[in-house]
Amino acid sequence: MLELMVSGMFAATIVLFIVSSRRIVAEVPRDDRQYMDPPPRFYRVTWPLVLITAHHFGWLMREASSVRIRESLRRAGQDYTLTPAQFFAGKLLAMAMVALVLGSIMAWIGQSAVTFGLAGAVFGFYWPEIWLRDMAKSRNLRILKGLPFFLDIVTMAVEAGLNLSSALQQAVEKMPPGPLVVEINRLLREVRAGKPRTDALRDMAARLDFGPINSVVSALVQGEMMGSSLGPILRAQSEQRRTERFQRAEKLALEAPVKMLGPLIFCIFPCTFIVIGFPIVVQIMTSGI
Repeated sequence: MLELMVSGMFAATIVLFIVSSRRIVAEVPRDDRQYMDPPPRFYRVTWPLVLITAHHFGWLMREASSVRIRESLRRAGQDYTLTPAQFFAGKLLAMAMVALVLGSIMAWIGQSAVTFGLAGAVFGFYWPEIWLRDMAKSRNLRILKGLPFFLDIVTMAVEAGLNLSSALQQAVEKMPPGPLVVEINRLLREVRAGKPRTDALRDMAARLDFGPINSVVSALVQGEMMGSSLGPILRAQSEQRRTERFQRAEKLALEAPVKMLGPLIFCIFPCTFIVIGFPIVVQIMTSGI
């Protein structure tokens, strides 16, 4: 009789879980991604869970956090792949997954599952933030590398008699694919849609929030407002960006010896001392001293 009651309760629990799960899934609105890019790999794998979490737990995200995440997504070029609510849902899922995996591994080897689970939860929650910051840095670096050559093409096109929009279009056609081309194409679409060119330039600078781009945009906007020739302005900006690129390379080269001290001290020197000291220790032990 007791076994029958336990079995009935277990079956009822399963039925209730299935019904509740179906209702939770049915309440999630359909995701319209017609004008969106494919999400990143982690979000693409867990996309159904991301949608469910974003719908049911999006209220946990404050308005200030939503604005900050939207700006970070824009700087990293992910504003057409994820919404702030979906990015926050990915943080919650990463927190739960990392905590579960790390806690299970620590429990299996006999360590404190709770302590490592909490540590994994903290790391998992901030892991997407770290990934997004690295994406923004990598994107800015690619823009910085392609900016001098891009400005050279725009300068030649402007000095050949084209206006700025046509010169930007010519430069986009000659440049290899990259984040700079994506942003300039977006700028040109906004201009064709009727937005003033100066406003489109300012919006691009606000999206990227990157020093070299801000400098170029400020010079172009000021030149257009004053009615001066854009050729010398663009040439000066190209030379300045190229100088900054070489200075950055020199800075990284000078930082290399300092960064090598850690591996030298903790990896190479101990091995060297072991190789040198082992025969001496063996000789001392065999001689009976």
